[in-house]
Amino acid sequence: MKTKLFLILIIATMALTACGKSTPTAVQTKAPVENLAEAPTTAATEAPAEVQTETPAETYPVEVPGQVTDSPASTYPIEQTAVPAVTYPIEQPVGPYTVVDALGREVAFDKVPERIALVGKGVFMVADAVYTYPETSSRVIAIAAMNQKSEAFIKMIDTDFASKQSIDKTAGPEQIAALQPDCVILKTTNPDLAAGLETLKIPYLYVDFETPEQYTRDLTTLGQLFQNPQRAAELSGFFADNLKTIEAGLVGLKEEEKPTTLLLYYDEADGAIAFKVAPVSWMQTTIVNLAGGIPAWTDTPLDKGWTIVSLEQVAAWNPDVIVVTSYNGSIPEIVEKLKTDPQWQLLDAVKNGKLFGMAADVYSFDQPDTRWALGVEWLAAILHPERFPDYDLTTSAQRFYQQLYMMDEASFQQNIVPLLTGTEN
Repeated sequence: MKTKLFLILIIATMALTACGKSTPTAVQTKAPVENLAEAPTTAATEAPAEVQTETPAETYPVEVPGQVTDSPASTYPIEQTAVPAVTYPIEQPVGPYTVVDALGREVAFDKVPERIALVGKGVFMVADAVYTYPETSSRVIAIAAMNQKSEAFIKMIDTDFASKQSIDKTAGPEQIAALQPDCVILKTTNPDLAAGLETLKIPYLYVDFETPEQYTRDLTTLGQLFQNPQRAAELSGFFADNLKTIEAGLVGLKEEEKPTTLLLYYDEADGAIAFKVAPVSWMQTTIVNLAGGIPAWTDTPLDKGWTIVSLEQVAAWNPDVIVVTSYNGSIPEIVEKLKTDPQWQLLDAVKNGKLFGMAADVYSFDQPDTRWALGVEWLAAILHPERFPDYDLTTSAQRFYQQLYMMDEASFQQNIVPLLTGTEN
């Protein structure tokens, strides 16, 4: 009897032990991580670690029905933190836009041109203005053949000049079309060439660059073309500030205090010498007026271009000041030659030490080139030294090249200073 009772107790104990071990095992096998979406809410909250480590970052957000999380940030897509950098690039592409040229024409472009050609007569003036924009070197692919040492100057400011194609300044529309330009820039004095470009459907822009007012307008046009209004404002501001400085220096100047001034073009060709004066509307006349002088020649009948005058006419004007310029000779040498000429020595300007050579470097500063700003400053200081006591040509020229062509001091000293004349006056 005792034996049977003992056996019954052992069997009952073993049965109870087996029942206590079976329940935990069943719970763990019914809630694996990979079937989390099907598990009850209580199971999901018991295994947060498995959800975060097994869900790849790129598949966020993970949507688990009934799941409650203590980390709201983990439910936002990772892509949202990177969207601004992808959606808003630093340089936005330029869409279609319109440029208004010197004749009021509206020219449409889909994007900033990448193959610009500078063509036609007077191209050196155009090139010098266009190169005040830093984009020019990478976007101009061809320039018409230039004179007056123009090529040498462009090489100073464009290290990639050798890659530019050169075409004759008389090149026709078909020759220009062969360059495959997406924009052509030319002066308004080339209407026949422009008509041919129109026929070939090559976009072109007219510019003038002949007067201070046109400089402001045409620089604005280039700013539209390059989609660089900030640079356009800087350039227009440079010329405007230059004139304001001169105007401030001449404040209160009476008409009788203005010296009669003759700006004379000394032209020597094939041994023949001719003296010439400019029309009233040209930059040479404008410079004399802006500098506080009275042009001595404007009461004389003038041609539409240069007017040849005799030495007798010069003597009849007998101006207070004579400024000699030349586009094909050494100005300092010409002035020294005239000072020793017995006939010239009879003129009051020569007697009084008022015969000067126009300041120059690559070009003389009296032309409708960007350097006209230097010419006005220089001549104002020549005509009214007491009003501009601190003027220094070298300092003025260095500021000009630094602000307009981003030329550093070393390049200025090496390339410009050796060419600079007018400092001796």
